[in-house]
Amino acid sequence: MHPIHFRLACAVVLAGVLALSACIGGPSKTPATRYYMLHSMDSTEKTAQAVAVLKGNTVGVGPLTLSRMLDRPQIIMRTSQNEIRVADLERWAGPLNENVANVLVDNLSVLLPGGEFIKFPWQVNIPITYQVIIDITRFDGMPGDDVNLRARWGIVGEGGKKVLTNKQSVLSEPIQGNTIAEMVSAQSRLLAAFSREIAEEIKRLEEHGAGR
Repeated sequence: MHPIHFRLACAVVLAGVLALSACIGGPSKTPATRYYMLHSMDSTEKTAQAVAVLKGNTVGVGPLTLSRMLDRPQIIMRTSQNEIRVADLERWAGPLNENVANVLVDNLSVLLPGGEFIKFPWQVNIPITYQVIIDITRFDGMPGDDVNLRARWGIVGEGGKKVLTNKQSVLSEPIQGNTIAEMVSAQSRLLAAFSREIAEEIKRLEEHGAGR
């Protein structure tokens, strides 16, 4: 083919591609990834929310473990009892176990004022009155439905040498909408309810002098 004819043919093909691209709205854009984080209880109403007052006691939260299914950057949605959906473009802003542990520490400090609350790991020379060990096996939901939490947890005393209580929590919370953001908000409320269960148990132990 003559060079002039070749250049003309290329120009025609390029013009056709540009015209087609314009008709279909230009090159497609990859949807942006969205990041979410759980939030703590509102601390502005401490008196109304408090379960008990801890006088000088230290509560350690952790270790906290998540099932391997949950321990990933993507948000998990449960479509049925036997099926989950991984939201590749809807992700946690940081490690989920760290976010959950931080929220629990914040919530317990609201529910049990007067104490000191720290997250695992801590220095070995810190005297811990109550250590809350948590294993979360379910923490999921589906927008427009409910979120669910299932956890095995226990409280130990005497520097981890004495088991004070062993518990299991199964909780659910309705999602007030059909978006991932509203699902995460419901998960935050679920953690608030879970925190209250832990606080109530620590209150019971305090009343029986188990931490001393």
